[in-house]
Amino acid sequence: MDPGISSNPGIVYALLGFFGYLGVASVGTTFPFALALGATRRAFVAGTLIWNAMTAAYVALILAVLTAVETATNHWFAGFYIFDIYVLGGGDILRLLPIVFFGVLATLTIGGVFAAAWVRFGSLGPQLIAGGVVLALAVAAIVLVPQAAAIAAVFQLWWLTAAAVGAVGLSAAGTWLLLRPATVR
Repeated sequence: MDPGISSNPGIVYALLGFFGYLGVASVGTTFPFALALGATRRAFVAGTLIWNAMTAAYVALILAVLTAVETATNHWFAGFYIFDIYVLGGGDILRLLPIVFFGVLATLTIGGVFAAAWVRFGSLGPQLIAGGVVLALAVAAIVLVPQAAAIAAVFQLWWLTAAAVGAVGLSAAGTWLLLRPATVR
């Protein structure tokens, strides 16, 4: 087996793009409808977060089944590596489940905060959030790159889970804070 075959993260890029869009749509299109039905803004954000978690669990289970089928069929009888790739755990279902769950959950909630910024401030809102994120990542890169070797030496996989949980928490809180004063159009 060529090690490059299972290094193609194409499915991850496709899923992140789709779930980012779905996160935007889940807040941007349903917020006015939920308020029209009498939901509070806090209940809307909490319900959206619960729905995001359910969606993430569903996608993780589907990808686990597809990975099992892929490995059982010797990669679709033709050596095609679609789900059994390194970035999704390299065929280890116990690694795939949290990777996909937290990845999808974080992507959905991050998309939701961008939609909430759009609902609150129009097109300027997502631009300001994106600018802030780029600035924060640039500062983090400036601070962390000189220490990259030391960080890589002590790196723990659970750090990624903590980062995803932090992104979900910040995004959900940001969604609620942005939607609190938002007007329904």
